[in-house]
Amino acid sequence: MAYFHMKLVPPRPSFPHDATGEEMAAMQQHAAYWHGHAQTGVAIVVGPVFAAAGAFGMAIIETEDADTAKALCDADPVLLAGLGFRTEISPMPSIILRPPAAGSST
Repeated sequence: MAYFHMKLVPPRPSFPHDATGEEMAAMQQHAAYWHGHAQTGVAIVVGPVFAAAGAFGMAIIETEDADTAKALCDADPVLLAGLGFRTEISPMPSIILRPPAAGSST
């Protein structure tokens, strides 16, 4: 298995503060898509980042290879909606994971 960092780049720097209804609907589908992958263990962590230069999305995923990671990202509903979002995928040659939290069911 291999690890990848996925960055979801929004269509403009002011997103999500000026998101349209269509963009928010696509983002809800995006969240459901990645939540499903988190439940299966493919997505290790997923969420928005509010950086000084503008917000973006990020995920750390575990897949067989780069082609599988790309296919997973390409199937993201927010990309399929054709609203100007794009992804950047970078390999992570190694990661350090914390143990499950105390009382966690995993």
